[in-house]
Amino acid sequence: MALLNDSADSDLPREKIYKYGAPSLSNAELMAIFLTSGVVGRNVIQVAGDLLEKYGGLQELGRLPVAEYMNNKGIGLAKACKLAAAFELGIRVAREKIRSQPLDTPDLIYGHFAHQMGNLPSEQALVVTVDSRLMHTSTTTVSAGSVNETAAHPREILRPVVSRNAYGFILIHNHPSGDPTPSRADYRVTENLLKAAEVMQVKFLDHVIIGRPAAGREAFFSFRAAGVIP
Repeated sequence: MALLNDSADSDLPREKIYKYGAPSLSNAELMAIFLTSGVVGRNVIQVAGDLLEKYGGLQELGRLPVAEYMNNKGIGLAKACKLAAAFELGIRVAREKIRSQPLDTPDLIYGHFAHQMGNLPSEQALVVTVDSRLMHTSTTTVSAGSVNETAAHPREILRPVVSRNAYGFILIHNHPSGDPTPSRADYRVTENLLKAAEVMQVKFLDHVIIGRPAAGREAFFSFRAAGVIP
């Protein structure tokens, strides 16, 4: 078994984090601290790097169930649980951060939710409720699998808004392809929701489609920025 101290690096992860702080470590080095040991022929930093390469990065790794971590050589239940706990802590930090500033621009909305939705393998829709200062009060998943008039009916979208007596709400969903360009169904959902929100006298603040950054396109689409939502 290759231990953390078997790293060929002159500065081991634990020494680097003590001397220079956590930001000085690479993703693989940070993961190595949780993994502790490697396998025969691969030190712990290399094992961490292998995981990042296999699954495509931290976002993808963070969504894996404990059992999937254990499908990799050298990772048993204890290491798998450490990884799952580390990623969950990161998610909870992000949730706390969202309460510290108003969700008043598409950029802020994207910044808060891209980490959990940008690389999902299927479509998912969230309803984010806010108070009169546009501060986050709740997040509810209202659709998984496809966002269309059936799966994302105004009744289901407005349910958490009304039940929480919210001032307003934001609809967020992702495009697994990475291209956030809205479909005709996305426009219809938005238009139907505008009418329903007016009847219910709640503020429909935005509908944001989250994709992934790429050359020649934005990473997200905002119906408010596009002028569809007044």
